[in-house]
Amino acid sequence: QVQLAQSGGGSVQAGGSLRLSCAASGASISTYCMGWFRQTPGKKREGVARINSDGTTEYADSVKGRFTISRDNAKNTLYLQMNSLKPEDTDMYYCRSGRFGVWYYWGQGTQVTVSS
Repeated sequence: QVQLAQSGGGSVQAGGSLRLSCAASGASISTYCMGWFRQTPGKKREGVARINSDGTTEYADSVKGRFTISRDNAKNTLYLQMNSLKPEDTDMYYCRSGRFGVWYYWGQGTQVTVSS
């Protein structure tokens, strides 16, 4: 079983940057597909970014060119660098891990608030 512990996030003005971290325990993240999604109660869940076990990455159109997903296998930690933040990026962000198209584990979530 994989445990995911998130840190980072917070409040920033539009145009600013934040970095989210997701420290994993119980298994190596290098063997999993890892990703970030965002959701606020009552709103649709949106997959933000993912990094596959082979290192390839995918991004939602809404964050392409602004967000970067990465992982440090030695630290067993996933990151999401968020630049040029916009008010519409305000949301609760979660990390997740999975295999073969199924997400099995989630972090506890962290709030990101971007003010205009």
